[in-house]
Amino acid sequence: MITDTFQLRPHYGEVDQMRYVYHANYLTYCHQARNELLRKLNLDEVVLERNNIILPVISFDISYKKPAYFDELITVKTIIREMPKVRFNFEFEIRNEQNILLIKAKSTVVFVDVESRLPKKIPEFIQNIFKKEF
Repeated sequence: MITDTFQLRPHYGEVDQMRYVYHANYLTYCHQARNELLRKLNLDEVVLERNNIILPVISFDISYKKPAYFDELITVKTIIREMPKVRFNFEFEIRNEQNILLIKAKSTVVFVDVESRLPKKIPEFIQNIFKKEF
């Protein structure tokens, strides 16, 4: 299993009239956290694109527990539980400073060849990186 954490403070423009973080922004926070984890593994979007790989999202499931607020420090935990194949699954937990669970989410992306736009198996260089981590 691979885990990582990413922290941020919601901006004023990310809250709604109820002063809660607008629900769609959690998707962005999870995407940022996923990218930061991949960056730490030397698999950021620049590296992937140089290797003609993109990772489109094919599903995103989110469960809201409690709201986050403007300028509150929140932590996004990203979890990869299994070696990717064609599909690549991520889990997320977002918690506030009191360690209260705010959301749980799951996202699935697919390895896709930039040229053909077709799904493909995990590229060997990525598989080698993950073998070291698991």
